[in-house]
Amino acid sequence: MKTSSLANGRMPRRRVLIAGAAAAAAAACGSASIGQTVSGAKQERLRILCTGPAGSVPDIVARTFGEALAGAFSQQVVIDNRPGAAGQIAVQALKSAPADGSTWLLGQGAIASLYPTLYGKLGYDPARDLVPVSLAAEMNLGVAVGNAVPAEVADTRMLIEWMRRHSGEANAASPGTGTLPHILEAMLFDQPGLDWRHVPYPGGPPAMAALLGGQVAVLVLPEGLLLPQLSGGRLRLLGTSGRERSRFSPTVPTLIDQGHARSVMREWFAFFAPAGTPARIAEQASEAIGNVVTRAGLLRRFEDAAMMAAQSSPSQLAAKIDDDRRAWMPLLVKAGIRGDA
Repeated sequence: MKTSSLANGRMPRRRVLIAGAAAAAAAACGSASIGQTVSGAKQERLRILCTGPAGSVPDIVARTFGEALAGAFSQQVVIDNRPGAAGQIAVQALKSAPADGSTWLLGQGAIASLYPTLYGKLGYDPARDLVPVSLAAEMNLGVAVGNAVPAEVADTRMLIEWMRRHSGEANAASPGTGTLPHILEAMLFDQPGLDWRHVPYPGGPPAMAALLGGQVAVLVLPEGLLLPQLSGGRLRLLGTSGRERSRFSPTVPTLIDQGHARSVMREWFAFFAPAGTPARIAEQASEAIGNVVTRAGLLRRFEDAAMMAAQSSPSQLAAKIDDDRRAWMPLLVKAGIRGDA
């Protein structure tokens, strides 16, 4: 576990898209100022529990928003990293937090939408224990290979053929069992005649280290974690998961372009509050996020991560969770993907 207080840190630059809902939410916030709690006083301390380790995508998202909220919504913002068990450790910490707006959870959408299907003994009930607050970020996934895969393998079709011929080396890493990268790998590689092995890691950074070190051949991660390694030739990006080519890597074909029609997906992250949090507090937290999501400083911090910052109302987030559950649950059951298998 890593806990740190945020001041005015900076991250490198790259362009970022802003969800259209953010501007509308920011304009509609006249009912309560960003720096006020329900009682009207600025909050002294906000703790953001994070499902990922330092340097991971959820950590970047949590710190980016934390820096923007520090001094505005709250006097101090502390990031409390609780990685492991596909987000369940962080959720358990949220369950014991007071329902007064002083503790939020930043995690992947799967903790609310997919994990009830993936885990037979999940230690929480999303409908009971997680109060939706707001979307935070969305991003494409990328399929990458390291030096363990020959340079002539230039796309995912060639990769699959290489994996068929090298079953002992056909392994694919992800930031955890049941994560969206794992699901994308299952969609790509679970096919007749292909004997491959899924290798889960506790977050993106250790999975990346395994690829760069040659322990695994393939890695699926959010695009922004892969791009910094492209210039040095340490990995090759073979495809991205969006419906259209990514603005951050426009020369890389989509998985649709390569014949994988089912492989359109975006990873997304969101803020949640503990059970029992009053609706007014959740709405106020959402409004605070809407007020900072368009700030130039926050945009600069998102740029190099190739992310699209986002904001939503609690009800919009709840609807997105339901949509994901309906879309992906049948696939999980059909593919036999289990987080506790």
